[in-house]
Amino acid sequence: MAKILLVDDDSLLSAMVADVLRKEDFIADIASSGLDAKAYFGVAQYDLVILDWELPDATGPEICNLIRASEFGSVPVLFLTARGAIGDKERGFAVGADDYLTKPFEMSELVARVRALLRRPPVLQSRQLKVRDIVLDQSKHEVHKDGVKIEIFPKEYSLLEFLMSHPNQIFSADALLRRIWATESESSLETVRVTIMRIRKKLGADEDRPLIVTLRNVGYRLEP
Repeated sequence: MAKILLVDDDSLLSAMVADVLRKEDFIADIASSGLDAKAYFGVAQYDLVILDWELPDATGPEICNLIRASEFGSVPVLFLTARGAIGDKERGFAVGADDYLTKPFEMSELVARVRALLRRPPVLQSRQLKVRDIVLDQSKHEVHKDGVKIEIFPKEYSLLEFLMSHPNQIFSADALLRRIWATESESSLETVRVTIMRIRKKLGADEDRPLIVTLRNVGYRLEP
C-alpha cells in the first residue's frame, strides 16, 4: 500500500483528493505549506509526492529541489497546479518533476497518473511475494497459507507486505509506524505490536521457527 504526501494549501481540495486516494487504498498525508512538507519528510517515508506550485512560504519548484537533494531524492513528484503555461511546465520538469497535471482536473485522471508513477518497471514487478508457505498476491490484495486464503485487514496486509518485501531486515516499531500508518493518525507503537500479534495468530505461530521475530528493544525481522 503506497504512502502519498499531498502538499497544497487549498484545504478543501486537499481533503477531496486525499479522500479519493484513500478510497483507492492509498495512505495519504496532507501538508499545507513548505514547512509542513519538510516536517512530514522528517518523520515518514513516502512513495509519491503530489505538489502544488503556490504555497504560503515556498514554491513547488523549491520544494521539489529540496526533495531531489534529500535522501528520498528518487521519490516520484507530480505537480498539481493551476499554472498551465508551457514555461511553467518546462520549469517543473527541469527541477525534477515526474509528471504535471493542471487544475481543474478529473479525479480519475489524477488516480491514473498516480498509479502510473507508482508502477515499477516490468523487470522488477512481481505480483506475488512468497515466504515459506505464505503467498501474498499483490494484484488481488490476498494472503494464502498452504493454498488457503487468510482473512486479513488492510493494515495487517500492508505490514506483512512490507516485511515480506524486506526479508532479514530489522525494523523498529517506530519505523514501521511511520511507514505503514498515516502520520496524523492516533496509532502508536502499541498499534504496531498488536497488528504483528494478529498477523502471527492468523498465519499460525511457529514457536521453534517464527516467521516474524521480535528482537527485544530493537524491532522486528521477517525470517524466510
